[in-house]
Amino acid sequence: GQWDQALRLLVEMVSAHVELSTVTYNAAVSACEKAGQWDQALRLLVEMASARVELNTITYNAAISACEKCGEWEHALWLLVEMASARVELSTVT
Repeated sequence: GQWDQALRLLVEMVSAHVELSTVTYNAAVSACEKAGQWDQALRLLVEMASARVELNTITYNAAISACEKCGEWEHALWLLVEMASARVELSTVT
C-alpha cells in the first residue's frame, strides 16, 4: 500500500542524507492514517520528536484520525493531551 511506500521513501531519504521535515513526515503520517496504520503513525511521531522535527496540527490530526479509525480511543485521547501540553493549536478537525 501507499503507507509502506511512504515509510520506505523516508528510509531512502535518510540513506541519501536528505533532511526530513515536518511536511515530509506529515505525508507519511497521513498515508498511515488513510491505511488505518495507527501504530506506524505513532511510531513516526516518536521518530519526529527524537529527530527534533516539529509536530504540528496536521501531524497530530492525522495520527488522531488513524487511532480513531481503529478504535484506539485511548491513544487518540493521549495525543490530544500531548497536543495541548506541546501548545500545538487545535483545529476544528481536532
